[in-house]
Amino acid sequence: MATNSAADIVDSVGGPGNIESLTHCATRLRFQLRDSSHVDQEVVESVPGVLGAVPQQGNRYQVVIGGAVESVYNDIMALPEMKARDSAAAIKAAERSKGPRGKSAWLDSLFEYLSDSFRPILGALLGASLFITFMSLMSTLDVIPNWSNPDEASQLSPSWQFVNLCWQCVFVFLPLMIAYNASKKVGADPWVGFSVMAVLMLPQFADLEQYTHKVTVAGQEIQIVDVFGIPLTFFDYSSQVFPPLIMAAVLGYLTRYLKKLIPDNVQLIFVPFLAMLIMIPLTAFLIGPFGVYVGAGLADILKSINDFSPFIFAIVVPLAYPFMVPLGLHWPINAIMLLNIQQLGYDYIQGPMGAWNFACFGATAGVLVLAWRQRDRQMKQTATGALAAGLLGGISEPSLYGIHLRFKRIYPRLLVGCFVGGLIIGIGGGVTTNAFVFTSLLTIPAFDSVVLYGIAVAAAFFTAMILVMISGFRTPEQQAEFEAIRDAEEQERAEAKGTSPVSGPDGGGGGGAGLAAGAAAGAAATTAVIDRPDRATATLSKADADTKVAGPVTEIGAPLEGEAVPISDVPDPVFAKGTMGSGAAIKPSGDTVYAPADGMVVAAQPTGHAFGLVLDGGIELLIHVGIDTVQMKGDGFDVKVKAGQKVTAGTPLVTFDKAKIAAAGYSDITPVVIMNTKKFPSVTQIGTGQVSVGDPLIAVEKPAPKE
Repeated sequence: MATNSAADIVDSVGGPGNIESLTHCATRLRFQLRDSSHVDQEVVESVPGVLGAVPQQGNRYQVVIGGAVESVYNDIMALPEMKARDSAAAIKAAERSKGPRGKSAWLDSLFEYLSDSFRPILGALLGASLFITFMSLMSTLDVIPNWSNPDEASQLSPSWQFVNLCWQCVFVFLPLMIAYNASKKVGADPWVGFSVMAVLMLPQFADLEQYTHKVTVAGQEIQIVDVFGIPLTFFDYSSQVFPPLIMAAVLGYLTRYLKKLIPDNVQLIFVPFLAMLIMIPLTAFLIGPFGVYVGAGLADILKSINDFSPFIFAIVVPLAYPFMVPLGLHWPINAIMLLNIQQLGYDYIQGPMGAWNFACFGATAGVLVLAWRQRDRQMKQTATGALAAGLLGGISEPSLYGIHLRFKRIYPRLLVGCFVGGLIIGIGGGVTTNAFVFTSLLTIPAFDSVVLYGIAVAAAFFTAMILVMISGFRTPEQQAEFEAIRDAEEQERAEAKGTSPVSGPDGGGGGGAGLAAGAAAGAAATTAVIDRPDRATATLSKADADTKVAGPVTEIGAPLEGEAVPISDVPDPVFAKGTMGSGAAIKPSGDTVYAPADGMVVAAQPTGHAFGLVLDGGIELLIHVGIDTVQMKGDGFDVKVKAGQKVTAGTPLVTFDKAKIAAAGYSDITPVVIMNTKKFPSVTQIGTGQVSVGDPLIAVEKPAPKE
């Protein structure tokens, strides 16, 4: 991603001053903002390279990038304005200083805590899962004994035992990795959290088993060892995830308390010492066993459901996952999968979950096919990356956030694919695996019933794919919007080449798709030449624009009556700083916005606060009635047009009630912005003071034709 795109992301979330901290995970930039109301999601999503955006409670905001997220993060942190605002080290320090959130947004904070404890180790887990797949394939081909059976695994040659260690290293020491990440998330010293959990992982701790005696509690035998006369419940903590999660949460609160209690000049010594002094015995005697019981209890609940009806379980799991993943609810389930493998020797959740993943990837494949057919360059790029991440890595986030949640028409088709895949698994009696793997094409051999599982995920994939291809992923209004913009872009390219519009797969749509995203931005990226009805509209060529040589000037008239003021007077940094483009603003005295020339409405927000038009000439304009008036949800606005509608000069777009806007506490100042400002040598405000509809407001200098 270019540096200007990194700057656009920063500007679209309210600028450097609105960013309290910034981190990233495997696919997303994770902003902690001071005030999330300054963010316009559609503007964010219109930035090249951005796959989607996810607002969260507690002023958190996530921007989905995909596999290039680390590069984008580095580009953002290298921006001069970010360095001026704060150094990277200070940003990280601010993040570390935070403890767990308060009661507000506690549920979102919990899911954030769980996901951030796992996300940094996704790469290691993915790598280990491919080693597991390789071992499964070798066992299936009878090259080696059953590696997942402890008795048969002991018969492996030293060479194959070494290969087996390549994945065991990740899962045996998983509690240490989680303890580090979780401690870091809550603002504690991650190495202290690591050390506390390491006590329970030491070989010497395991040696305590020889001193244990069995005690029956609630009908179950547990192993107890006396330490200073205090009974310590003995467990093998390998692969456990709930003990380190609970330990780190407690450590976060303890660290904050100790920092308040201990003077700054001796905190380096006494905060970690006292934290370890308290947390090591607390974890060994209470938190560790409690975490084991919590995990076992949750696993028993799911197992009882699966035992009651594997058929129902196989259908419910893939149908639930599309709603669980956006909320982060899948992370606790991942922990239970690991626990199942440790305690049962197999897991029964990952098979049905695979139906969801492949239905998700199938829907993305359907979108990719349609993007090729419809010459949608931007969507082709997004869908190709998302599909590769899914089929090869088993990662659903690029598909989910980059496509599916942005186009809600996809979800019902995706759910049908989930149902079909789950139904096949249920009829077949279920699918299990002996290891934790990412459900991708590469890990299919890791499942016990490879044929059944392969048929199920293929059915889920192609069902979702075909349904999306048949129905499309855009609503009729979105499709009309997209086609109008794409056709305008293709016409410009054709004029630049002196040929007819391109009709092949390379015909364009990339810029149009970006405008479509921007068209919804503040509400709708409005593209229109606004001129007096009696003035002709000039035709603009993309090739001409690229030269940036001065040429004829097109005057854009005022879309409504009022006082013309500079765009910098708009009380919204997205407009005032020119993020959306250059232009002007009007403090309205009238109550109606008009179309000043012939063209097509590409975006007409039902709330009435913003409109997008594409006129025959190609100048793109945003008309945004008021600031934050989207919050009025259409009250006081009477929309006269709809997306995809052809309009002529003087057609009313919307009538609004100035009194209601004022009573709601919002400004009615109306930005008029040239969205494709960069195509022209200059865009200048020429109208000031009181203007009537059609009076010259903005001058757009057309690039001179090439010699």
